[in-house]
Amino acid sequence: MTALTDDRDLDGTAPGALVPAEVPAPRPAPLDPAAVLARHAVTTVGDPDGPVLLLAHGFGTGQDAWRRLVPHFPDHRVVLFDHLGSGRSDLSAFDHTRHGRLGGYAEDVLDVLAALDLHDVTLVGHSVSAMVSVLAAAADPGRLTGLVLIAPSPRYVDDPATGYTGGFSLEDVHELLASLDSNYYAWSAAMAPVVMGNPEEPELAAELERGFVGTHPDAARTFARTLFLTDSRAVLPQVSLPTLVLQCQYDALAPVAVGDAVAAALPRAELVRMAATGHCPHVSAPEETAAAIRAHLARRRGGPSAGTP
Repeated sequence: MTALTDDRDLDGTAPGALVPAEVPAPRPAPLDPAAVLARHAVTTVGDPDGPVLLLAHGFGTGQDAWRRLVPHFPDHRVVLFDHLGSGRSDLSAFDHTRHGRLGGYAEDVLDVLAALDLHDVTLVGHSVSAMVSVLAAAADPGRLTGLVLIAPSPRYVDDPATGYTGGFSLEDVHELLASLDSNYYAWSAAMAPVVMGNPEEPELAAELERGFVGTHPDAARTFARTLFLTDSRAVLPQVSLPTLVLQCQYDALAPVAVGDAVAAALPRAELVRMAATGHCPHVSAPEETAAAIRAHLARRRGGPSAGTP
């Protein structure tokens, strides 16, 4: 296992280079399912016989970030976990080489699905985990019935050659990562309000900052480089599962044009432009987020649109 002090660049590339996301190879069944569940601090709530939602959190948070959303799905079996390096996960299992690529996180998601032997799952991914979910679906769609992508971005860096707007120049990303490297705690304090938005509710940004600070700085550095320097656009057309794309207003990390591009690239996407602002609507606007998800699920299942029971 790679030590947490490893400072290599993504996949051995030159510093600051973007890399294309790679779809993971098929995963063998885990030899020790209980170890997988412990490693990721997996918890399950709700109706054990209900439709399954697997919630994958974004950078710098953990499964606790979903606590405002989960009560809106009492009729579902909701499975939560922590990415390695985040929340209550087993930090010793974090590997800078494996987790220096988005596919490593997708492999972890596939391991959780297999450890619980889950089927007909709707995989819900926020922020970077939206693309992690796309990679998992491209690798092994058999256990999934659909995706929900909250504030997704397949590439944060603008691509003038194709006219793609990601919201950041490469220089912006280099400066952001350099600031993180210099002082992770100061970076967390500065970035949390930008990411959360909703300045009229400063307690939400304070909560996000606590999540950032609770992530091991070395793991956070690798995760941040991975998410900001990966281009996942080529994988989107490979995913034919029905997919809900939730796009917020005034999202500093994923502008409206990004949500449009994601939905256009997915073969079976439904795009919902939310009234919610910022990058974390499951935190700042859980009622609107839940209503959009429940309406999508109802349409997918052929039933009436349903609000919270």
